[in-house]
Amino acid sequence: MHSRLRIIQGDITRQQVDVIVNAANSSLLGGGGVDGAIHRAAGPALLAECRQLAASRGGCPTGEAVLTGAGNLPARAVIHTVGPVWRGGGQGEAELLASAYNNSLQLAAEHRFATIAFPAISTGIYGYPKAAAATIALRTISQFLQQHDYPQQVWLVCFDEESYRLYRQHSEQADDGGAAAGE
Repeated sequence: MHSRLRIIQGDITRQQVDVIVNAANSSLLGGGGVDGAIHRAAGPALLAECRQLAASRGGCPTGEAVLTGAGNLPARAVIHTVGPVWRGGGQGEAELLASAYNNSLQLAAEHRFATIAFPAISTGIYGYPKAAAATIALRTISQFLQQHDYPQQVWLVCFDEESYRLYRQHSEQADDGGAAAGE
């Protein structure tokens, strides 16, 4: 995997990076899992900004991404992206998941954010199989980094030990080497 990619285990809301990615729902108004944790940690300013975006844009379609401030989070900004709900793999889920990662990275590059932290998008309540999601995430991020100078460092932040081991295993199996060691 690319040398600018790190896989760590931890709480994404505590990462000291320029921007964190929220695995949002299309309403942008908070929910469960990572989305709920980010909204709780960020405080009311994030929800207020998301409400304005939801009113002006009608939310965020699956595979797309939008940028907000970070409220009380240690990051400077939050990129909200909507991953696909798993429906068996025949509904374009892989393409939509890759698009969620790619569009988030594109926003980070446009804003010249040096560091970005991703959760394992769609692997919680949306039910995307973790192994397949890991392969898509690692491939999409690696391809993007080969073509862009920003972000300079990408962190995949796995909340639980199972996800951390799985993402590490998939990174080590990639054709172009292993990801940088995590913390």
